[in-house]
Amino acid sequence: MATIIPLDQVEPALIEALLDTAFEPERHKRTAYKVREGTDWLPALSYAALDDDEYLAGTIQCWPVALTDPDGRAHPLIMVGPVAVMPALQGEGYGKALTLASLAAIDGSARPLPQVLIGDPEYYGRFFGFSADGTGGWTLPGPFDPARLLVRGANSAVLPSRGTLGPWLG
Repeated sequence: MATIIPLDQVEPALIEALLDTAFEPERHKRTAYKVREGTDWLPALSYAALDDDEYLAGTIQCWPVALTDPDGRAHPLIMVGPVAVMPALQGEGYGKALTLASLAAIDGSARPLPQVLIGDPEYYGRFFGFSADGTGGWTLPGPFDPARLLVRGANSAVLPSRGTLGPWLG
């Protein structure tokens, strides 16, 4: 069973090593990294999973981002991910436990912001309520599959139908 702890309790070098192993060292070139460029992950919403031997099994980070509408108005959101799990432990529930922990923290906050991620619509829709509905007119600072740009939140319907997703620097 996974033990979930705040991510800021984990040595940063271990987090980076896990991300390199779960994805690849070239992961920094991905569009998701450009969306959150220049921001720091949100410690109150980011977690680590430890395995039964208390080794780092996975991590999730959440980031401040914004959808800037055609009029230049920035609408704040929280970008969920990356969700990274050691390859040998994938499929054992660590990613789901991490995602549930982050979403519970977001939903329990005083003013929960809508959440956005780039991921499998079937998985994130079925388990967590994410949907590509409403994101078809959004652009990102790099290539992406529009069907994988997903949003979730009690008030996500108020987001503009068109805009550019990027870092929240406000």
